[in-house]
Amino acid sequence: MHTLIERINKKQIIIYIILAFCFFISLVFVYHNESFYKNPIAEVVKTKLVDSSEMVDTNENKDHLYTQEIEAEIKNGDEKGKLIHLTNEYTKSGAYDQGYHVGNELFVYIDKATDNGEYVGTIKDLKRDQYLSIIGWAFIFILLIVGKKQGLFSIISLAVNAIILSYALDIYLNFAGSSLLVICSVSVILFTVISLLLVNGFNEKTYAAIIATLLGTFVSLLIAYLVMWVTKEQGLRYEEIQFITRPYKMVFMAGLFIGSLGAVMDVAITLSSSIFGLYEKDNDISIQVLKKSGLEIGKDIMGTMTNILFFVYISGTIPMLILYLKNASSLGFTLNMNLSLELARALAGGIGIVITIPIALYTTIFFVKRKKARL
Repeated sequence: MHTLIERINKKQIIIYIILAFCFFISLVFVYHNESFYKNPIAEVVKTKLVDSSEMVDTNENKDHLYTQEIEAEIKNGDEKGKLIHLTNEYTKSGAYDQGYHVGNELFVYIDKATDNGEYVGTIKDLKRDQYLSIIGWAFIFILLIVGKKQGLFSIISLAVNAIILSYALDIYLNFAGSSLLVICSVSVILFTVISLLLVNGFNEKTYAAIIATLLGTFVSLLIAYLVMWVTKEQGLRYEEIQFITRPYKMVFMAGLFIGSLGAVMDVAITLSSSIFGLYEKDNDISIQVLKKSGLEIGKDIMGTMTNILFFVYISGTIPMLILYLKNASSLGFTLNMNLSLELARALAGGIGIVITIPIALYTTIFFVKRKKARL
């Protein structure tokens, strides 16, 4: 037994060493990968603040405008090693701009060359892959430390789902006449099966969660579609997605479909795991007790999950709400213009959560009965 524990610890140590090595290599790469970019990249070597003035907008909100002169070294392309002079204007609020500091790497446009062999250009954007890499690795380490083996499979399932979604969108964009709703339906099935099988393995608990997730998601989408059909979509404002060249109603329905999947899947696996956990602790437990316990668990998670959906969807509209209200729009108009689609998504997800509770409960009970019958 002691030898087995030592072997497990050695395996974990080896895995963490490999991950630490990958982390170090990836950081070295993202800090020295300028040659892989087609666009010119320049590293800031000197900054100088040359002007500062106060601005007053139409609503008498005061902000400061700063102007800085930047000297940077070009890191890639034919001009590698040459200096480029840049001018950057930014506001104190930093809503659409920012100040730059020594060490920042910038995507630039090279406008012209000066007589002394240096260049003059304009700033396109900040190179951010270093920061994204650090955040990504922090997420991976935390997930592995907390979840261990399941955390590893969660990372794999997340990567696979991202690839599936990318291919699904490519199919929709590149094949004329394809239905986004059909593509998303297939994707939802793949997301559910791959995620739950990878994280929880091949067992009755997982099978029950898969069935409950798919039934809950598709039924909630059907209810949302019927409500929209009966009400003729009154109250839904599609202005925020009307700039796309595809049918915006189908795009909204597809987003609603995938958006409710996460919450429904969480409810399904929570109920399935809880009921199977009770059964595995006491094989003689009655079905009625399992049903009662499942309903209590469902009631407990129903309110919190619905609130989570509400907060997730509404949080993205806070900047627009502030913008409308600061421009003297009425509260009713502001909420109507910015919250109609978000509230619809939250309500559809909430319906999915409520429906999934009895579906997951009775699906799991069915698999428990099957397991009991085999004993």
